[in-house]
Amino acid sequence: MCTYSTVQTPVTGSAKGPGGSWLRVTDATVYFDHPVHAMAEHTLNIDLADPSAGPGARVAVELTAESARGLVAAVQQALASAEAELTV
Repeated sequence: MCTYSTVQTPVTGSAKGPGGSWLRVTDATVYFDHPVHAMAEHTLNIDLADPSAGPGARVAVELTAESARGLVAAVQQALASAEAELTV
């Protein structure tokens, strides 16, 4: 079942894009839907982009729900292990 639920949030960072070049990312779009490439019925899809640089300035990730939950836990653990003043 598709939720059509899409969450967008501003981000500050960089991503390695097509051809191995780095690009600035300013926007994250997260949604749970049918994947384009991953071999799963549904995936959590994350698009990181810089819309001001055109449609090619993006990277996409499709993760199973289990993998997405593992990634969230790993991100939280990594942030928790850093000194507080570094994560402001």
